[in-house]
Amino acid sequence: MDLNLPPKVTERAFARLAEINASTGQPKALRVAVEGGGCSGFQYEIKLDEPASDDIVLESGGQKVVVDAISLPFLSNAVIDFTNELIGARFVVDNPNATSSCGCGTSFSM
Repeated sequence: MDLNLPPKVTERAFARLAEINASTGQPKALRVAVEGGGCSGFQYEIKLDEPASDDIVLESGGQKVVVDAISLPFLSNAVIDFTNELIGARFVVDNPNATSSCGCGTSFSM
C-alpha cells in the first residue's frame, strides 16, 4: 500500500460541488478530513471550507477538494464521490485503507 497517493475525486463529486458553489455565490473548497471518533475509531468530516497553505488541493473545472496533511495518509488511494440514494444525497468516501466501517458510512477503522 502506497501512503503517498492522494485520493481521487469523481467527476460527479466535482459537478455537485460546482452546483453547490453556484447556488451560494461564495465558492468554497470541499474539505475531506479524518478525525478520531465515531463508532469505528475514525470518522470523516466533509464540509465547505477555505483551502489552507498545507492542504493537498485536487482541482477540476475550477472546483477544489482539499485534504490536510494529517488526513492524507488515511485517505491514500480513496475515492471521493457524490451519491444520491434513498437515504439521501451526500458526499461519500470509498476508502481501500478501511478494514471496517459502520452502517452510516462516515465512520471506519484501519
